[in-house]
Amino acid sequence: MKHFLRVLTQFLVFLYCKCLWQGLKFVVRKVTGRCELQRICYNNKPGARRTLKIESSLKCSKSELLQSAVSVHPDAVEKTIDDIMVLKKIHPDTNPQLGISLQACLFQIVGYRNLVLEVEKLRREPYDCENPEHEDMLMQLWKALRPESPLTGRISKQWCEIGFQGSDPKTDFRGMGLLGLHNLLYFSEHDKATALQMLHDSLQTKLSKMSKAEWEKKKFDKAIGYSFAIVGINITDLAYSLLVSGALKTHLYNVAPEMPSLVHFQQTFCYLMQEFHRFWVEEDPCDIMEFNRVRNKFHKRVLKQLKNLDMALCPHFTASDLHLVNL
Repeated sequence: MKHFLRVLTQFLVFLYCKCLWQGLKFVVRKVTGRCELQRICYNNKPGARRTLKIESSLKCSKSELLQSAVSVHPDAVEKTIDDIMVLKKIHPDTNPQLGISLQACLFQIVGYRNLVLEVEKLRREPYDCENPEHEDMLMQLWKALRPESPLTGRISKQWCEIGFQGSDPKTDFRGMGLLGLHNLLYFSEHDKATALQMLHDSLQTKLSKMSKAEWEKKKFDKAIGYSFAIVGINITDLAYSLLVSGALKTHLYNVAPEMPSLVHFQQTFCYLMQEFHRFWVEEDPCDIMEFNRVRNKFHKRVLKQLKNLDMALCPHFTASDLHLVNL
């Protein structure tokens, strides 16, 4: 009986709050002469602050048109905005900037959704050693990280030099599929100097195995000691979890002026790799057995950063800098 009364009370409170909220929205519209979408666009700058509120407003709307707007095809975005303007009785001539702002937000929303699907497709595609394209990508990764060391064979202990666990890297891609390889290759080719430095650092032995003179000569501040490729696949998993959970919306809505793409995701991966490297050095773990602890702590720190709606993890460019209309 007590459980029933508690559930009933919660239900009645929910109904009261919902009715109160709808009534408040009605009063505010009458007083200001603006609908909720207008108020959001007028009171928030371009980026996550605006787009997240627009997304929430559309999803919580009673209108089927507004609810379905967040999942339309990109080609249908412009027509959807026109339909919303008609539904809300907003004349485009008197509110010319509103349509542009809503369109930018909707492109970000549907773009994020499509990015999740694209990333998921790559993650689900297993590495196939019989596929020439897969093998070619793997060879490109070796050449990018070991340009002066020819690979003696497809199956070789040399793969351990760049941080794979055994003689055949394909076994390490099982968790993240082709997504792990795509990210490692992108990092190694587009941020080559950093990738090579991280690989070099990761191969350094612990201080206990070196004399103090050798340590000072090499100028290492701290010992590293992790497997570069395996860490890359683990950080791919971290980036993937941030994406599918929606936590990465804050960052991507702030850096992608319209539709977030795979390149934005890969740039984010590069940032996370560099930041994890610094974090690992700061934590100075005893050995690789502490990897999960350090990774989980790093994950929590990134999640905390992403709660800031103005956060851009790697601001190569931001929505505000590209002069999106700010009502």
